[in-house]
Amino acid sequence: MTLILFAQPYNIDANGFYFKSAAEYRAAASLLKDRFGQPVEEFEIQFIDGEAIETDLAKAWNLNQCNFGAFFTAAETWDDFQKTTFIIAVGECGYSFDPDTVDPNDFDIEFYHIGGLKELAEQFVEDGLLGDIPERLRFYFDYDALARDLSADYSETTVAGESIIYRCG
Repeated sequence: MTLILFAQPYNIDANGFYFKSAAEYRAAASLLKDRFGQPVEEFEIQFIDGEAIETDLAKAWNLNQCNFGAFFTAAETWDDFQKTTFIIAVGECGYSFDPDTVDPNDFDIEFYHIGGLKELAEQFVEDGLLGDIPERLRFYFDYDALARDLSADYSETTVAGESIIYRCG
């Protein structure tokens, strides 16, 4: 799917326009005049259409006239893992970023595509993160208590309609 943004002029005497790239924006913005023939220079940039993960990316990115070009680049070149990392790091953990140099691999977070903290607790036990618990004793393990303990460090969010458990570094 193609990304579509809208440039809404702050000047109430001018009409906005849709665009699908930074080049399209520059071409349309350079020609735009208000009803008095004056050039229009300031716009609110609105996300209109794209994939669900790109919708969440745009929200975390906090699109504006200065950073939408870098947003297009990120949306087109990053994979879903990198987009999810950015969305959680900036949107949930409060990390800041420079749109021109941002690299999602630099954010110190971890996340799991899993349904809830109890499932994460079960996965941690299965992966042996709590040591070797014999299979016959796992039936007696209190996963709910471990999930409550994990909630001190881990939180839950939704990215592109999928439940994700994450921890900020």
